[in-house]
Formats: sequence, C-alpha cells, structure tokens
Amino acid sequence: MIKENLIQQAFEVATERYAVIGVDVHKALESLGKISLSLHCWQADDVVGFENRGGSLTGGIQVTGDYPGRARTIDELRMDLLKAKSYIAGKHRFSLHAIYGDFQGEKVDRDEIEPRHFESWIQWARTNGLKLDFNSTSFSHLKSGNLTLANPDDTIRDFWIEHTKRCRWISDEIGKAQEDPCMMNLWIHDGSKEVPASRLRYRQILERSLDEIFSTEYRWMKDCIEAKLFGIGLESYTVGSYDFYLGYGVSRKKIVTLDTGHFHLTESVADKVSALLLFTPEIMLHVSRPIRWDSDHVVILNDDVLDLAREIVRCDALDRVHIGLDYFDATINRIGAYVIGSRATQKAFLLALLEPTALLRQYEEEGRYFERLALQEEAKSLPWGAVWDMYCLQNGVPVGEDYIAEIEKYESDITSRRK
Repeated sequence: MIKENLIQQAFEVATERYAVIGVDVHKALESLGKISLSLHCWQADDVVGFENRGGSLTGGIQVTGDYPGRARTIDELRMDLLKAKSYIAGKHRFSLHAIYGDFQGEKVDRDEIEPRHFESWIQWARTNGLKLDFNSTSFSHLKSGNLTLANPDDTIRDFWIEHTKRCRWISDEIGKAQEDPCMMNLWIHDGSKEVPASRLRYRQILERSLDEIFSTEYRWMKDCIEAKLFGIGLESYTVGSYDFYLGYGVSRKKIVTLDTGHFHLTESVADKVSALLLFTPEIMLHVSRPIRWDSDHVVILNDDVLDLAREIVRCDALDRVHIGLDYFDATINRIGAYVIGSRATQKAFLLALLEPTALLRQYEEEGRYFERLALQEEAKSLPWGAVWDMYCLQNGVPVGEDYIAEIEKYESDITSRRK
C-alpha cells in the first residue's frame, strides 16, 4: 500500500511543476470530478440479460472467453457493479440494455416492455448514487435476423418499431424519476453479408422507421443514434452506417453516438468531434478498444483514447459530450475489466485537462510551431501520475495497483463460486 505522505509529497511537486507551464492542477482535478462515465451493464454477464429465454448471442456481435464467475442474476450483476464502482473515483452512471429488465420470471417480449420492468433499477440507482442510461436491444431475438428496423417485412419491422418506441418511453420515465435526462442509445445490426441489389432501399426503410419512432417528443430523455462499420456475418453492407446517421442526426437534430470500435482502424474518432459539435446538439461516446476489428477489448490508456479526450477538452466540450463505456471481455475477471477500462478513461481525461492549452495556443497563434510541438512532447513526461494518485486518494478509492488484490479476494470469495 502506498503511504499517504508519499502521495502528498509527490502531488505537491507535481503541482509546482505544472504551474511552471501555466496549468492549475487543482482546477484540473475539479473538472475531472465532474466527468461521469456511463458504465455498461453487459460487461458483467457477457450480454446475456434477463429475458428468461436463453439462446445464443446474435446480430453480428460476439463475446469471446469463458472466464468463470459471470453474473447470472440481477442481484449478482448489481453486486458486481457496485464492487467495481468502489474502485472508480467520482460519480457515475449505469447504462442498461432493454433485455436487462427486472422481469421477475414473467415472459415479456421486446414489444411488451414497460417502465414497471425497470422500476427496481430506478430505486437501486437512487439508493446507490447512480443515474441510469438506456439502450434498445435488437439482437439475440427470434425476429432479429439480418434486418430489424430496415426490414421490408411489415410484421417484423413494426415489432422493432414498437420495441424502440417503448424504450424511449421507458427512458423518459427513468429520466423523470432521476430528474436528469436519460441517454437512450439506438443501435441496430441491420446489414448484409454480400452487397444488396439496392443499398438505398434499406436506408429509405430505416429512415421511415426512425421518423415514426421519433414522432413522439419527450422531455426527460435524449435520443442517440449509433453507427457501425460491420457485423460478423454482415460484412459487406451496414444499413445504419456512419454517413447515414450523420446525415440523419444533422437533419433531425439528434445526438450521434461515436463508438471508438465502429470505424476503420486508421480513422481518427477524435477528428470527428469538432466537426460533429458544429452541426449536432451533443455527442455520445462509446469508448471501446478494437483490435483488427470491433472486438470490444477492455479500454486501456492508449493514443486513441488520449487523442479523443484531448480533443474534447480542447473544444471546451465536456458539457456537450457524454461518455459511455462499451466493451465486453469474458477472458479476464469481469469486475477487473470494469475497473481497468474506467480508470484508463479517467486517466486520459486527466492528461487532457493537464495539457498546457493556453501556452500551446499562444505558440500556435504566433506561428511558433517548433515550440508548440516541443511542449506537447515534454508534457507527456510531466508527473501526471502523482496527480492521478491524489485524485484516487481524495475520492477514497485504491491508489495505484492496490485494487488488484481486493478484486482477487472478491473473486475468491464470491464470483469463483458461481457455477
């Protein structure tokens, strides 16, 4: 365990060092404390949910690994999330998929879900100082197939339209109960393994479906629309592509969700932030880590996440960007996966907040590009780790690697006994 006096000493040195380049460390920590992450329910149970229907995961997505101890019930999932939360500084949110309702053994199809199925979640979140976000669930259902909201079959399409309408209704009730808007994310897997005879046809159908879904105005929820590059088995064509949702979001004033795993690996998601902020009201992020494809690895502190955080801070857009996590790794301890990804994301934003932005902008305005690049490079080795340690200490969460042993004990005592 790292001694408190050593953390304090290192922090004081870091504070003085950052002051030399015009950075107020205390202000950076204050700003970091206001950033809420939306933790995703599906990391805890491998995207199974509680519909009591069984079946395999479909819709062009998959979870790899069979590490023991996944949450099997709503109580286990809640317990695991609170355990993970105890190692993550700050106040955060929890993002639910529609299949995670508290159905109490009742057979409820997707077009029948109601706010009452999520009332216990609302109470649980209130008790534990969390706010809730929501997601419609179009995958892993007998009517999913390759097409849902873009399906030419009226019966199937209307089923998914009704499901998504109900998700917006539920989201509004959640937002009303917590007196804070619930972010409702809409993502569908619709696509084709080969190129269809007409790409336009399915996008026209999706456009009409979305217009019908969004025809009801709500006060306590915000609509987010999420694109994807491709799904497994649906590699050649995705109806809800980034270009489609960008056009739809701009024309209908909807929030576009940027999932960091849903683009070509050489694309810069950070570069999209400033463009979107000009034309859409807000941005929703799903922070993930793709390896070769949208493989949803646990988020780590890499260049992609750092660039994304820096761009948001440089745009002074923390109040317009909502930050959610979206990965599901079943190869390692699932509570540990939550903690690693959450703390890595927070570290990226801390580094962004500690950037000497004022001085960098001054160099740029004066055409001193050598100085700008040199300072950007030197800032990478400044003692930001000491600031991070103090942030953890101030928030009563383990400093450094101290959480590892505690999660191992939770696994030994709790999750390893789940069959």
